[in-house]
Amino acid sequence: MIAMENVDKVYRMGEVDVAALKDVSLQVEKGDFVSIMGPSGSGKSTLMNIIGCLDVPTAGSYELDGIAVGGLNDNQLAEIRSKKIGFVFQTFNLLPRESAIDNVELPMVYNDMSDKECKEIALKVLKTVGLAHRAKHRPAEMSGGERQRVAIARALVNNPSILLADEPTGNLDSRTGEEIMEIFQKLNDDGITIVLVTHERDIAEYSHKIIRLRDGSVEGEEEV
Repeated sequence: MIAMENVDKVYRMGEVDVAALKDVSLQVEKGDFVSIMGPSGSGKSTLMNIIGCLDVPTAGSYELDGIAVGGLNDNQLAEIRSKKIGFVFQTFNLLPRESAIDNVELPMVYNDMSDKECKEIALKVLKTVGLAHRAKHRPAEMSGGERQRVAIARALVNNPSILLADEPTGNLDSRTGEEIMEIFQKLNDDGITIVLVTHERDIAEYSHKIIRLRDGSVEGEEEV
């Protein structure tokens, strides 16, 4: 599903080049559940941006589901993101004035489907995360855990083959975080490939493999 070979990412900061990733190689198989851990500044966010086709490597190769990402233009990257990748963020990134079901429908806005079809799919995915009964509620009327469930449902609505989660439990208490991780575990059991960034060891242990980054390089990998 994910194949990286000797990936570098260098940013130009004024007159200085900053190496965010250095010679990173990793593989994620279809159906894997992988956690990426590392201290602040280790390159976790840069790595997730490249995996998620939000950025491209400066050097090295990256293939997502057999597609060489490095040579694609912005439109092609956007198409891959919309068809293959679902994103879940620490801060939920929900539209505050829209209901849960309207937030979940957002990724389908450019699909060639009727409003009725979109609503049916959105409601089905909300049911998957146990939140169909809150479909008409706005984010301000929900707990943090419920908002994250909405965000997960939104990430799933286009039936992605890979789910990328950046600190998905970072704004939640430990019990709610466990509930969210159980949802990820079930989704993985259903065949979705998951790559998750976390700084919490107990969260990482829900995955099958942990990749540790330090100073932009892979420090090590371990099976869980």
